[in-house]
Amino acid sequence: MYNKLDKLSVAIDGPAGAGKSTVAKQVANRLNLVYIDTGAMYRAVTLKALRGEVDLDRQEELTGLARQSRIDLVGATPQRVFLDGEDVTEEIRTPEVSRSVSLVAMVPGVREVLVEQQRRLAEETGVVMDGRDIGTVVLPRAQAKFFLTASAEERARRRAKELMDKGYTIDITALTEEIRERDQLDSNRTVSPLVPAGDAIIIDSSGMTVEEVVHRIVAEIKQGEL
Repeated sequence: MYNKLDKLSVAIDGPAGAGKSTVAKQVANRLNLVYIDTGAMYRAVTLKALRGEVDLDRQEELTGLARQSRIDLVGATPQRVFLDGEDVTEEIRTPEVSRSVSLVAMVPGVREVLVEQQRRLAEETGVVMDGRDIGTVVLPRAQAKFFLTASAEERARRRAKELMDKGYTIDITALTEEIRERDQLDSNRTVSPLVPAGDAIIIDSSGMTVEEVVHRIVAEIKQGEL
């Protein structure tokens, strides 16, 4: 078992809609660690680009936007996301941002800026960090690494429920295809592609409850058999 959980780094990677954020928050609470939602950081930059009507093909402009942005993650459950002092927690989860975030996240300069911030946060305390490349790029020396996945249909169903609960009308077929396209983009990008770390424990959460996934991860960490 890890004797110093206060300095433990836990990496939880996986594709869109796999439930990483929900699981990571609960794991952080169970282990009294700081939760860092890296996806929210990319979403915040994407929101700023969309608001400014920045062409998402203009990589230098997007990189400059990331450098000029102040992104603060405040609290744990719920964690609030602030962009340049404005609470954008809800706005970064809109379908428009979801459709565009992979294009922003694949820009090398944007990733460089945000990865530097993420590593700095992890140096300060024990963290649970979720994203696409935490175990492979951001925190390659993390003591505990997990890759959480599920079928595209299952992930679309979960995401549709979340959006419908917020009042959106969702075409589940179109959403499923959108998730598959995002998987393709994330898995084949040149910089930090979506792949499991070689030493990550892979968990297919299809058919599993959030509690079951959290219990599995916490048990693996406490056993120290990673």
